[in-house]
Amino acid sequence: MNKKKLIREQLDASLQRLSPLLDVTAPPKGWIRAIRDALGMTAKQLANRLGVAQQAVARIEKEELPGSVTIKTMRRIAECLDCVFVYGFVPRTSLGETVTRQAKKVAAQRLARASQTMSLENKALSRRDNEQALSDLVDELMRTLPSNLWNKS
Repeated sequence: MNKKKLIREQLDASLQRLSPLLDVTAPPKGWIRAIRDALGMTAKQLANRLGVAQQAVARIEKEELPGSVTIKTMRRIAECLDCVFVYGFVPRTSLGETVTRQAKKVAAQRLARASQTMSLENKALSRRDNEQALSDLVDELMRTLPSNLWNKS
């Protein structure tokens, strides 16, 4: 089996466990504020635990909403809230499906260019032959994962 495919399948299997997180949305006032409020902790108390001024906590909570807080800061705050900050990517479908979709797109574009040239030479493929050529090209792209697979076309 192709090494890249095996790595992708193993990562897909690990990431599959995270798919329930796709439905999780951040609380309206952000995670920091939500957890702090649920613990009954004031901004001043969190500031003391962090060793910063209370205004810094207010600023951080405000910056969390648009995603301006650094990962390092989120980890530090999570620790003060007896939480673990989790950072990662959760694929909408699977990595395999994402690669397949891109391979089909690239293959269709390549085949369309080739078909246009062949039509000009009166050597157009039948629909069946065209579908087989597309399938073969997708298989080749999936197997080789060329470096230009993700280039803008």
